[in-house]
Amino acid sequence: MNDAKILLVDDEEELRRSTAQALELSGFSIETFASGDHVLELIGYSFPGVVVSDIRMPGMDGMTLMQKIREIDQEVPVILVTGHGDVQLAVKAMREGAYDFIEKPFTPEMLAGVIRRAMERRGLVLENRLLKAVAGKRDDIEARLPGRTQVMVDLRYRIRAIGASDADTLIVGETGAGKEVVARALHDISARASRPFIAINCAALPANLIESELFGHEAGAFPGAVRPRYGKFEHGRGGTILLDEIGSMPFDLQAKFLRVLQERVITRLGSNEVVALDVRFIATSKVDLEAEVAAGRFRADLLYRLNVATLHVPSLSQRRADIPLLFLQLVREAAARYGRDEAAVPPGVISDIAQRDWPGNVRELRNAADRLVLGLDNGGRQAEEATGLAERVAEFERGVIASALVAHGGSLRPVYESLGISRKTLYEKMQKYGLDKRMLITES
Repeated sequence: MNDAKILLVDDEEELRRSTAQALELSGFSIETFASGDHVLELIGYSFPGVVVSDIRMPGMDGMTLMQKIREIDQEVPVILVTGHGDVQLAVKAMREGAYDFIEKPFTPEMLAGVIRRAMERRGLVLENRLLKAVAGKRDDIEARLPGRTQVMVDLRYRIRAIGASDADTLIVGETGAGKEVVARALHDISARASRPFIAINCAALPANLIESELFGHEAGAFPGAVRPRYGKFEHGRGGTILLDEIGSMPFDLQAKFLRVLQERVITRLGSNEVVALDVRFIATSKVDLEAEVAAGRFRADLLYRLNVATLHVPSLSQRRADIPLLFLQLVREAAARYGRDEAAVPPGVISDIAQRDWPGNVRELRNAADRLVLGLDNGGRQAEEATGLAERVAEFERGVIASALVAHGGSLRPVYESLGISRKTLYEKMQKYGLDKRMLITES
């Protein structure tokens, strides 16, 4: 992997700098980050490197970062750096998918050795994926967007056809159908795969800061702007910009964004200097943008400029035949994510899953798979299906205790105190209902 890179995450600047220098002397290419937020923009199925992260950081800690990386690609090696008192937590992280952990203080040689082994493993993973794709076997696109129905076969074909180009793309689909998964797939099979993937939620941008967030600003551009700042568009140069739910973009901003699309340039707030952009734009929408144009809420010229290529992501109601196999795959992924043993899903549960409506689409189905793996319910069947009062009461009690364990991160004291029971009673009920705090993120 000649383009292999190490993403080093540590909130302590001095330690981050010294570690990076030592690894560069060992021949590695390093990119450093003070937090994990921007790391996720560089992770994809084709990411040819390793992530090294401190386990204790403000905001997004190392454990959370690892879990988010595994949601994108479970086989990206994540090495966690721990303090002396964090070894137990690091061992848990190993069970949940961390490649390895290294305890402070460590020598550069020790860390370099772990990284080299992780790099070799990542190289083999990527080589194996490439060989499968060349041989015509199930590739990454099919793994991320599984399904045997014709609508899914057609979607994967169009993704492969469009992905290699630089064409701006509009992805349309219901909430939870997998629009961002499609966007990431387009990015990962493009020539921009090694560059940033910047996801912008148009509905969540603060109205008073939206232009600064997107275009950046110079020092003094507005009260509180004490230093110049790159906007998200500029930060994504060379990569892909995802505009999630573009229909929520304010009407007055749409004209400014149209200029960006047409001319591929931006101007920071407080500046007259034009900055060239080399980016690909992908937008998603859960609403009919043509109807929004007719209602006067979306610019027609922006719509026609944006949808050079359009992909429609089918809802689960449009591909019901895929639901059983998709649910089983989500159960396997959840078991790997939570460090649980794979368990056979009873045929009755599969039948129930296949017959239910899923208005939340894949996102809702994934939540059902997670709950099944965590033992919170039986994959979507409700407690009311129990045949007798005792069974219903027991199912309700089990759900309350399991939810409290999740809410308090597996720490037992706040659980039994909030439920008004003794520690002994909590242990007895956990044993009775087969609940295990080790399935949770943090142990007491």
